[in-house]
Amino acid sequence: MPLQPLPASFMGKKILIIEDEVVIRSSLRKFLSKEGFVISEAASISEAESFDLQKFALIITDLRLPGPEGTNIIQMAPGIPVLIMTSYASVNSAVEAMKLGAVDYIAKPFEYENLLRTIKAIVDDPSKTSVKPVQGMIGECEAMQLLFNRIYKVAPTDTNVLVLGESGTGKELVAKAIHNNSKQSKRKMISLNCAAIPDSLIESELFGHEKGAFTGASSQRMGLIEAADNSTLFLDEIGELPIEAQARLLRVIQEGEVRRVGSVETTKVNVRLIAATHRDLKALSKSGEFREDLYYRLNVVKLTLPPLRERQKDLKDLSQHFLRLACLKLEKPFLTFTKDTEKLIMEYRWPGNIRELENAIERAVILCEGTLIPPDLLAIELDPSDEKTEFDLIPEDLSLEDYFQKFVIENQDQMTETEMAQKLGISRKSLWQKRQKLHLPRERSKRR
Repeated sequence: MPLQPLPASFMGKKILIIEDEVVIRSSLRKFLSKEGFVISEAASISEAESFDLQKFALIITDLRLPGPEGTNIIQMAPGIPVLIMTSYASVNSAVEAMKLGAVDYIAKPFEYENLLRTIKAIVDDPSKTSVKPVQGMIGECEAMQLLFNRIYKVAPTDTNVLVLGESGTGKELVAKAIHNNSKQSKRKMISLNCAAIPDSLIESELFGHEKGAFTGASSQRMGLIEAADNSTLFLDEIGELPIEAQARLLRVIQEGEVRRVGSVETTKVNVRLIAATHRDLKALSKSGEFREDLYYRLNVVKLTLPPLRERQKDLKDLSQHFLRLACLKLEKPFLTFTKDTEKLIMEYRWPGNIRELENAIERAVILCEGTLIPPDLLAIELDPSDEKTEFDLIPEDLSLEDYFQKFVIENQDQMTETEMAQKLGISRKSLWQKRQKLHLPRERSKRR
């Protein structure tokens, strides 16, 4: 298939090629020169230092070079897009290069048509490389486009991934996207919310147990890690994992084996781990609440979800998407927002992020009696910075524990555990612990 000629705007753009193999370097220079680019060459990072790197529109470098690796050029040329060529374990090497800041990678041997297409996309606008959308996620803003790109780069590898983001930003959607685009996609992804399981049960849940290992262990049970063998294990709220369970999880990562509670035998497992948290694990590791060695084992590739308040470009698309979904779910004719409602959606800071937006719109659709949704149905008039938690409103003649007990009893039939925890200004785990202390277990039939 003949190559398409470059637009005139590309002519004269300068590209630096760093490649120690003369044949490859010469071939690239001839090809790109014919396409109108001005080419400079270097056989190593040391040779590349002789150039004014800021004058280049693009730097193409091999990963393996004599002396420093090709990725060293990324820090040497801040702001200049770097395209990595690699034939050494291409996917894993490329993930590390992307983590260090490379704009893209191409695996050897490559077809010149694919190479030229990649170069055109980068030189045209490094911040707007074409990224196909991730299923189940919407995002045109720069931060989400970068996230989508990283998801597609890391998904085919076996690398552990740490997903960071505030509550409600969609961390589980990222985990599902990685799994669905991985080699393990034909198998089911196993998920566990570490904050939702009592400390006394979480080791049994994760690692399994033998019959009689503890009171109530009436039979042998496989843990979630074994269930995720040759697949993906997603651990949400990893920051809530007890320190003892952290040590056992570290062994699974290091040795690729799991030992059930109460057993002396180990079982080999091949598990791809994705962990998520809204907490600062590095700070927790410094305070001794999270194992530092486990943190570094998890933090191989870090993906960060931006909060909704930083995604103004996506708010309109997201709100229309959730409006359509709510109308379909509730079997209502398609409704529309008033101009004032749209303005409120754009101006509100959405502390609960996407989850809050989705819930607010569904609530408005339920309550709407016409075809237009007015602002008041979103129930978000208040500035969240002015809001107080329920604990800030305790009467002086009532103790903290008495108020907690009163609040839980009055609201547990109408609110979920997450909603009550947010209203009280505490975590779900703290809410569960306070319930146990005050002998206020929640009946399963009432949980949502």
